[in-house]
Parts: sequence; structure tokens; C-alpha cells
Amino acid sequence: MSLGAALLDLLVPPKCPFCQRVLDDPRAPVCPGCQPRLPWLTGGAGEGKAGFLEGCFSPLRYQGQVRQAVHRYKFQRVRAYGRPFGALMAQCLRDNLPQGAGLVTWCPLSRERLRERGFDQARILAAEVGRQLSLPVLPTLRKIRHTRPQSELEDGQARRANALGAYALLPGAAVAGKQVVLVDDVVTSGATLSECACLLRLAGAQAVWGLTLARAGQGEREDKNNPKKVGKND
Repeated sequence: MSLGAALLDLLVPPKCPFCQRVLDDPRAPVCPGCQPRLPWLTGGAGEGKAGFLEGCFSPLRYQGQVRQAVHRYKFQRVRAYGRPFGALMAQCLRDNLPQGAGLVTWCPLSRERLRERGFDQARILAAEVGRQLSLPVLPTLRKIRHTRPQSELEDGQARRANALGAYALLPGAAVAGKQVVLVDDVVTSGATLSECACLLRLAGAQAVWGLTLARAGQGEREDKNNPKKVGKND
């Protein structure tokens, strides 16, 4: 931990992102109380397949405390959650991809959404995953078409159509021959991740693995106005 981060922890003690209590161990991503109660995805449940991805790993199910914590992170702009979320994601990748990868990148927001939100939540997660795993974190994509939030769409076909053609490779994206980890916050259908992975594969990436904090099942949609509402997310 850097000196600056240590001083910040003294001034603003880190809190558990799920129950919001001050952590006894500031290095821990989760408090001992939440650890056994969270909806962990274990074994094959934590890995999914989608389109051009080799696989997609997620440590948690998108429900209950996890859904509420993601909403605080994205919509209440609690950026500090990027550190514990990224730590959980990095451990998930270690467990599921022991051979490692060559670089980490992310599914970017559109300029309009970035102005609205003030930060790119996937970029922060990717930076922490890269820091935890000592991997380079590189921007490789940009969103060229502002789209409806995937969370507003009810089925996989609509999500795929919404994501189609919405992204482009950045000039000079150096992914040829590399194993790439593609980061986002939550996955449901995988339409966004698959669209981005397709571009990376066309640019020569050897393989693209998705990595998200949480996986939403059918009937679990994100609603920023009501975190407890049931529906779908991507």
C-alpha cells in the first residue's frame, strides 16, 4: 500500500461495501460478518459463456446486499468501492484462470454516460484488478454510439441489438497474440462483453476472458431508482 493510500485510510477508514461498517482490517475487502452471508458463486456457477468470450468469471450473484452495494458504487458515486470490488474480482480470476493473462481492459462508457455519472466504474475496477495481479491495464475500446442502458431491456435479443456496433477499437490497441481480461461490473446476457470481445479478437487477441463483480440471473434487473426491484442487468 502506498503512503498516500495509508494516510487516506487513517483519515477516512475503509468500510465494508456491503454493510457499510468500518473494517477492522483496512486491507480486507469484506468484513467478517458479511463474508459468510454473501451470495458467492462457486465452482461452475461462477463461470459463464457468452459469444466471443472464452469464459466469464464472477465471484458474486447480483442480489441482496450485492445489488445494493453496486448501486451505491455506480449511482451514489461511492468510488472507494472500486478497491474492494476489484480485489474480489482479482481473487476470482486467480482461482479460475491460474495461467494468468497478458493485460486487463474494460468495457467503456459513452461520453454522454460518463458526463452524467462522472466516472467510469468499469475502468476503476480494471485498474484495481491490474494492480492486484501486477498486470498492465490498457484502454483498447471506445463507445461510439450512445445506447439505452442494457438494464432497461427485457431480453437477450434486445440487448444484443442495443450493443451491436456501439464500440470501436482505439487506434494502436496492442492486443495481438495476448490473453485479454475484459472487465465490467455486472453481467446478465453478456451482450456488451461479447460485442467488445469480438472487436478484440478481430484485432488479434488470442483469447478474451470476461470478468465482472456479479452475475445477474433471469429476473434480476438493475433499477437505479429502486435497488430492490427485481429485473435484469447487463
